[in-house]
Amino acid sequence: MSLVRALARPMLAAPFVLGGISRLRAPEATASQLRPVLNRASRSLPQLSSLADRPELLARVLGGVQIGAGALLALGKAPRLSSTLIVASQALTIAADTQSEDSGNKVATLATQVGLTGGALLAAVDTAGKPSLAWRAHDAGRRGKRVVKREARAAKKALA
Repeated sequence: MSLVRALARPMLAAPFVLGGISRLRAPEATASQLRPVLNRASRSLPQLSSLADRPELLARVLGGVQIGAGALLALGKAPRLSSTLIVASQALTIAADTQSEDSGNKVATLATQVGLTGGALLAAVDTAGKPSLAWRAHDAGRRGKRVVKREARAAKKALA
């Protein structure tokens, strides 16, 4: 891992871990922000109605996901997966933050949340110089195709 990644990952993870801790300590604040979002979503998707009745549970789950994924990102363990989990949890966090009545800091908070989400998105696609799983699968298929063609030519030559 490069020095930049070793420093940047914990720096990026810190706000998510701290936010997750505050959500676990006081889920009511996040739940009150999530309630309108969940009510609106449950009208479109009735399956979410049981979750809309218990926004504190979702707030705790979001907190746990952010703590766990943030810790993994900070440690450099499964950074792409943990960053993806952070981005997914941030989608709900941003939606909840835009529903809050405090309009004084709403723009600054939204900009901060979107910026942190952008950083997590970059971390989610950072392969650290290693090829992605999709590229490796495609390359293995391409190499396998060449071997099959070469063996087919050799078999044709042997039969002729």
